[in-house]
Amino acid sequence: MGVFEAISETSNKAIDSGEVYIKSSQEYYKLKAFQQLTKAFSFLSKMAVIGGLLFLGLIFLIVAVAIWLGELINSTSLACLLVAGALFLFTMIGYFTRKQIDKYIIQKMSKEFFD
Repeated sequence: MGVFEAISETSNKAIDSGEVYIKSSQEYYKLKAFQQLTKAFSFLSKMAVIGGLLFLGLIFLIVAVAIWLGELINSTSLACLLVAGALFLFTMIGYFTRKQIDKYIIQKMSKEFFD
């Protein structure tokens, strides 16, 4: 009977070790999920605030450039058309470089997510 008791005791120890490992893994994944969620929420919050202020600043800058250019060439409508054309040009540049932008973002986010 000594062999069966030894096997039973070893089995119980293995089961206990497995339970401890599972509990530790669950805690680790909870903490990792919390970390990732807080980083994502923090990033989105900062982007909303900074992006909103940047957007307002760009609007004022574009209006100021259009007014200045209108006074310079004595035609407000032509100045607005030139500013609009410049904005369309920048938009097209952004559209054609979107794949490089995506790659850059994926590389930066993968370092944060997988480390």
